[in-house]
Amino acid sequence: MPMPGMTRDDQAIAELGALAHPTRLAAFRQLVRAGPSGLAAGEAARLLNVPHNTLSGHLAELAQAGLVESRRDGRSVVYSADLDGLARLVGFLVDDCCGGRPEACGESHPLLARIGELTRHERNSIAMNRIYNVLVLCTGNSARSIMAEAILNKLGQGRFRAFSAGSQPKGEIHPQARALLSQLGYDVSWLRSKSWDEFAKPGSPSMDFVFTVCDDAAGEACPIWPGSPMTAHWGIPDPAFAKGSPTEVRTVFAETYRLLHNRISVFVALPFEALDKVALQSKLREIGGLEGATTRSKAFTTEAPAAE
Repeated sequence: MPMPGMTRDDQAIAELGALAHPTRLAAFRQLVRAGPSGLAAGEAARLLNVPHNTLSGHLAELAQAGLVESRRDGRSVVYSADLDGLARLVGFLVDDCCGGRPEACGESHPLLARIGELTRHERNSIAMNRIYNVLVLCTGNSARSIMAEAILNKLGQGRFRAFSAGSQPKGEIHPQARALLSQLGYDVSWLRSKSWDEFAKPGSPSMDFVFTVCDDAAGEACPIWPGSPMTAHWGIPDPAFAKGSPTEVRTVFAETYRLLHNRISVFVALPFEALDKVALQSKLREIGGLEGATTRSKAFTTEAPAAE
């Protein structure tokens, strides 16, 4: 299982790094051979012809990475390989095989079947307890994506952490979007229009999902997002195109809010722990096709200021 505060990517890097040393790799292989009973540190050092103190340091690194377990037996410390930890590591590496269902790869191979089963249980546990990071994209990041960010942070109830950004951010929130959210009781003090480049930098939050809500952003070449998130297009018309009286414009923004709220309500209610990647991706696409879905040709009017 990933260590607290670490993503599964980070955990895999730590595990592979721990094995990327001749002595640690040899020690781990020796512990695998020894089976569940394990080996005392001194005996393992003798078999590998490595000084006891040196090997103890290497075993500690393997244990920290989650690949080795230790127990005290009298005056000795006995180490054994955590085979489930190894299976999860291999499962992580093959997690995208067979359409995101590695357990299916193992129907004729017991080891792969075990790997698939372990990783499926791990995904279920993580899905039930983790906080999902979600990035909502639009071109200008001033109305639709801003509203989606606010809605998801509210409906997510701490289980989802939403962000928004634009490929060509306006640098300010559309006044009507700000007014509507305020009227509905949202805290808008922290909302801002920003570039999607912020979320492609090293050290940026690792995203689990990235959604585009305008057709232009969906068609642009996006940065490489840390974490290899799942993506979907949830296009709806741009309320910034709305024309007419102030009341008519407010009505358009309210309709945009309703369409976004409907999509996000369905999203947060998904049984993430019960869905494999293929099924989840299908659900995300279905959400994008709900009432109000756009194509590039659809908008409220063809006469408008620059799009959001």
